Amino acid sequence: MTQRRPSGTTLAVALLALVFALFFLFPFAGLVWRAMDDPRAREALGDPAVGTALRLSLVTTAVSVTLSLLFGTPVAYLLARCRIPGGAVLDALLDLPIVLPPTVAGVALLTAFGRRGLLGEPIEALTGFSLPFTALAVIVAQTFVAAPLYVRAARAGFEAVDPELEAIARTLGASRAHVFRRITVPLARGPLLAGAVLCWARALGELGATLIFAGNLAGRTQTLPLAVVAAFEGGPLGLPGAVALSLVLLAVALVLLMTLRIVAKRGLA
Repeated sequence: MTQRRPSGTTLAVALLALVFALFFLFPFAGLVWRAMDDPRAREALGDPAVGTALRLSLVTTAVSVTLSLLFGTPVAYLLARCRIPGGAVLDALLDLPIVLPPTVAGVALLTAFGRRGLLGEPIEALTGFSLPFTALAVIVAQTFVAAPLYVRAARAGFEAVDPELEAIARTLGASRAHVFRRITVPLARGPLLAGAVLCWARALGELGATLIFAGNLAGRTQTLPLAVVAAFEGGPLGLPGAVALSLVLLAVALVLLMTLRIVAKRGLA
């Protein structure tokens, strides 16, 4: 049996696919090459500022993801199972941080929680605490832009669970909390895990909203993406430091991506 030769159209599509793949490959290859070729970039990896920014990023994203799960899970279940007044408005509000430019999100947070903000001014008057330009502001900014991604994934997971299974468990005497914990969550665990990973990835890469709302203060609010900006704009680490920091972010992103792939491969997503 003779093998068919690829047609001209197939070869053209394959060439376009190759060019498209190389378009995404070369920037990452260039980053790794520059980090390995420039000894100053390798030295920058050992700079205390890199470790400080990494620790701040990991701590703040861990808190923001935890908050997203604690508050986002019941909201996602409510949207998936109930028709509530204003549900469409809530749905739209959850979409806004996803589609808005991060800088606009930062300005919005500042006008709400800033020293002269809608809520920030009375809170400061009552407590003396100002939220902007603190580590807590970093967590708020990360949660604001990343939590909707988790809610979207969690809602899809809950909608995929057959409500009849929950109803049967209820008729057998199980409480709502028991049904949710032992039936609903295990059946929706794939999308929940995938949503949590996506939420963490978005929080880790957050830049614009954090820069405006929390500032870029080394050792206080300077996460890895902000440290890259500071180094690139003439900070002490310079361009080699920006390369080193970018390589750290790339490595963390690869870990997150592999985690998401493993979840999907096991049939949980």
